[in-house]
Amino acid sequence: MELSCKSEYALLALLEMATHYENGEPMQIRQIAAQQNIPDRYLEQLLATLRRAGIVKSQRGSKGGYLLSREPWKITLLQILECLEGLDVRPSEEAVNHKNLDSAVVDEIWIEACQAANSVLQKYTLQDLCEKRNSRRQLDVMYYI
Repeated sequence: MELSCKSEYALLALLEMATHYENGEPMQIRQIAAQQNIPDRYLEQLLATLRRAGIVKSQRGSKGGYLLSREPWKITLLQILECLEGLDVRPSEEAVNHKNLDSAVVDEIWIEACQAANSVLQKYTLQDLCEKRNSRRQLDVMYYI
């Protein structure tokens, strides 16, 4: 399993928005793009997808932009990735009617692996990402005498 560029950019943008969540001010695309080094036009498409999924909301006007639709501790990484990648580990009709025993075994293990990955992604939120980043920033601080 590999994190797609689309998902990575979306997670970085949402991390930026989660960092500024408390001030309640919408963030403009160019702000987020500059902070996280994401192409503006691509970010615009990602945020539109996230808005349709109810993860972010947009605000029009001169002070408009994008905000998280709910608190960062209520948005799981799984919800974000499901929205962007269409993740789904429920067995399909084809999986139920296996061509042979070998494919049935492969499907079973693949479903188990996906469920394990989803379990990990379900337990982490945007707030957890912020806290991990902040704790690493504190470790990276170098004091000189």
